[in-house]
Amino acid sequence: MKEALLKKIASVITAASLMGGAAGCAPESTKPEPAPSVDRAQEIIEEMTLEEKVGQMFFVRYPDDETAPNDAAEYALGGYVLFAKDFQDKTAEDVKKQISACQQSAKTPMLMGVDEEGGIVNRISKFTEFRSEPFKSPQELFAEGGYELIEQDTVEKCALLSSLGINVNLAPICDVSEDSTSFIYKRTFGDDALATSEYATTVVTVMDTYGMGSALKHFPGYGDNGDTHTDIITDDRPLESFRENDFLPFKAGIAAGADMVLVSHNIVTSIDSEYPSSLSPETHRILREELGFDGVIMTDELSMEAITKYTDGASAAVQAVKAGNDLLCCTDYKTQIPAVTEAVKNGEITEERINESVKRIIQMKLDLGIIE
Repeated sequence: MKEALLKKIASVITAASLMGGAAGCAPESTKPEPAPSVDRAQEIIEEMTLEEKVGQMFFVRYPDDETAPNDAAEYALGGYVLFAKDFQDKTAEDVKKQISACQQSAKTPMLMGVDEEGGIVNRISKFTEFRSEPFKSPQELFAEGGYELIEQDTVEKCALLSSLGINVNLAPICDVSEDSTSFIYKRTFGDDALATSEYATTVVTVMDTYGMGSALKHFPGYGDNGDTHTDIITDDRPLESFRENDFLPFKAGIAAGADMVLVSHNIVTSIDSEYPSSLSPETHRILREELGFDGVIMTDELSMEAITKYTDGASAAVQAVKAGNDLLCCTDYKTQIPAVTEAVKNGEITEERINESVKRIIQMKLDLGIIE
């Protein structure tokens, strides 16, 4: 069974690499032309101060309409993640104006992201001002119309988000779960690793075609474990189980052109029994070396209980950088940014390490057309 599964998933990954995604997916591309060269990213970095480079590594929770433009400039933020409160009681024009105000304030154009997964996680479409009904979950879509309907749904999401000035959707969910009672199940494709891999390939292919930034969630695979928003979660499954199952949708998404991989806070004992995945150098080594991912790695929200119960607030971002993350998702950026900057100045983190991450971030912004 193992060999058959690996052969099937290899064919999915190969098809994504050679043909650009799932069969029948051929929407008109709105993706910008590729950036001329990586040298352009280097040129941009060389013009940045240390503080500006550190700021680029923070993809933070949108504060409020009054504060956001000023903080975008003051902290040189890499981007904002918007939540439901940022769309409630607003028109599309209101949202566009606020996002535009942030982009105009920022020296370096920003990532503007949301979690518009469909189903129980919708930040925008839950409000009728933006869509007549919320986007459906992957499981609902597939039951109604298979992968073709998932393609169509992803196209519509990309169009809606782009129309508002949003350039990143923190999706798709690549976690494998077939247990309907588990925490993550309703957000997943709800099927085995092979089917989830085809789902990831389908969604990432469309997002890549339309120039919408994507993020595969939540590496190394949530499984049927508890909620890291509220507690420290330990996963004792053997590493071989991840290689045979959980890693496969991430491999497929990477092959399809995913821009980012988001790392969870689960402690996977077979990989690293001491650190949560988001703070584990070994987890990041596996993602880079075994899965061959050379794009942007980002943390899950660093203010979640799985991290705050594990470490004090000021050191969370420093540990995340040392582990190998490029983008840090956090709420308390006014504490975390100075902490990382000070860690560079006192020699705890080298500036070369910062440059590595910022180069990936800037290159992604170039590839997505966020930076011209």
